[in-house]
Amino acid sequence: MRPSGVPVKAILSMLPCLFFLYVNSVMVFALLRKPLLLESPRYILFAHLLFIESLQLLLAMLLYLFVVSTVQMIGYVCIAVTQFAAVTIRMSPLNLAVMSLERYVAISFPLRHTTISTPRMAGVAIVVIWTVASLDTFIQIFLFVNLKSKDFSSQGICKRNSVFRMQVFVTLDRAFTVVNFVLVTTVVLYTYIAVMITAMTSLERSVNKAQKTLLLHLFQLCLCLVSTMFDMINSSEMLTLDPGIAIEVQYILFLSLIIFPKCLSPLIYGLRDHNLKRSFKYHFTFGCVSTVSPYSG
Repeated sequence: MRPSGVPVKAILSMLPCLFFLYVNSVMVFALLRKPLLLESPRYILFAHLLFIESLQLLLAMLLYLFVVSTVQMIGYVCIAVTQFAAVTIRMSPLNLAVMSLERYVAISFPLRHTTISTPRMAGVAIVVIWTVASLDTFIQIFLFVNLKSKDFSSQGICKRNSVFRMQVFVTLDRAFTVVNFVLVTTVVLYTYIAVMITAMTSLERSVNKAQKTLLLHLFQLCLCLVSTMFDMINSSEMLTLDPGIAIEVQYILFLSLIIFPKCLSPLIYGLRDHNLKRSFKYHFTFGCVSTVSPYSG
């Protein structure tokens, strides 16, 4: 029997998702309305971060609605959706690492920054991000097919743990997650310390601003880590509760570990940027805040 209150909670959980999808869309639109910004690798990478964070929100919202509404889904469709969601989750910290490196190059190698950090290199970095984030998915799908699992064409509730039941998939996923975060944390910490050392010997405002930006990247990385905890806490081994209570716990975890971390990350970064802030406010309020032309600069 389906627990009561599920439709109401499903609708309530969609509201913050839809709101922050709108926020991200407006921020991307504000970027597109200022073409000069998209010539900078920094803003190209930020636009890519907004795109993958929006994908994560959309997929997380759909998967959550499928679970709480007990929607039956064919195995290979569920695999495609859950694995694509996993790829987007792994891309966020990788994107932050590349953004940190871009700031590091700008401060530590200012004379070579324009030759090293180019739109073309930003495009190459994005391709590398997608490739690295997809490695785990390709390996898991390869193993899944070769093990000839019977779950491939069966129907059921679309949950990652219900499809990839074997311990090898759990171990592989956690190993890739740990390696991913260790490498990204190392990159972000290294760039932050390097820029902090430069800031001690420099009075330039750009150096101090870059230091704060890298500190924000470290905070964003913590938010990404919080989001990855949802699958572990929500696994069948750790959440063996009464169905009614389980729905309540899942709802709280979904909002606190998935929705709010994914929303705060791009929002804070975008609103602290002077080139985006006023343009974003103009488009977000449908032109009600018009203290400056959104197309200037």
